[in-house]
Amino acid sequence: MAPSATDSTAHADGRVGRRIENYTQFWQKDISKEASHDTENRLKNYVDVINGYYDGATGLYEYGWGTSFHFSRYYKGEGFYQALARHEHYLAFKMNLKPGMRVLDVGCGIGGPAREIAQFADVNIVGLNNNEFQVGRARMMTAKAGLSDRISYTVGDFMKLSEQFGENSFDAVYAIEATVHAPSWEGVYGEILKVLKPGGVFGVYEWCMTDKWNPSIPAHKEVAHGIEIGNGIPEMRPLAMARQAIVDVGFEIEHEEDLADRPDPIPWYYPLEGDIRKAQTLWDMFTVWRMSSSGKFVTHHGLWFIEKLGIVPKGTWEVGETLKIAADALVKSGREKLFTPMYLVVSRKPQN
Repeated sequence: MAPSATDSTAHADGRVGRRIENYTQFWQKDISKEASHDTENRLKNYVDVINGYYDGATGLYEYGWGTSFHFSRYYKGEGFYQALARHEHYLAFKMNLKPGMRVLDVGCGIGGPAREIAQFADVNIVGLNNNEFQVGRARMMTAKAGLSDRISYTVGDFMKLSEQFGENSFDAVYAIEATVHAPSWEGVYGEILKVLKPGGVFGVYEWCMTDKWNPSIPAHKEVAHGIEIGNGIPEMRPLAMARQAIVDVGFEIEHEEDLADRPDPIPWYYPLEGDIRKAQTLWDMFTVWRMSSSGKFVTHHGLWFIEKLGIVPKGTWEVGETLKIAADALVKSGREKLFTPMYLVVSRKPQN
């Protein structure tokens, strides 16, 4: 039986202690003991899986990554935060967002991409997230940036978009490394299609296992398992399945590309390698250091200490430990081209 968040104590900021503590119980630590019922359990309880992870991991993401929780490509000499912003700009550009459009950000995190895209494309954005803690952080940061008149946030389930917003409500919808958390791509893409106006555009950076990934190979299955448990993902799925789901629900694909497959001299996963010699700028050395052995040592012991003091909810340290599993799995799968965090698809809802 899946752990439940309903019998837990909620913190004032929206985090729920019990679901943080229960997060890792959704996986078998020994992959050889993983069975189909474990995956089915995570898919059935995807809301608790996602919230347990992000209640514990959000603060760590902000510490190690900033306010935009996604990967990006890098040019030589390009700063970490500049690359993240360019990745967001590129999506807005490929979607051809126009001033005044009403846009939905599905799985908005703490609003980093929404704030960037709203200013870059001069659009109005509604950010959707099922995690109350992240929505609270997003609202606070957006108010501080003076953008509350152009960006709003709401707590909701991306599997029930049409119930929350009604059909034909948005000119455009985007999702940046978020819909991988859905129990099915057909379900979430179908809901996105419903809330788009006829002729509306959908842009997504999707997390997928590539065509080189073969789940019948134990090492391939293990690396996918590491990505799942370390990132709050019920089930990793292949790229071909994402493409088919977009078409099956009724979208017309206008552009698709796995950006991770470009021959970039600097790989998307380089910040996770922890090699400060690869840092592109002086400031980026600190970002990369956090994933080095000494950086992980500081985080490991520091997080354990502040959890004991009650500064962060119980279970945060254990969720933090899964982030190390994630980093190793992402680097390995990135080097072997088994995984991509940036399968870009721009598609359109038919006019009729």
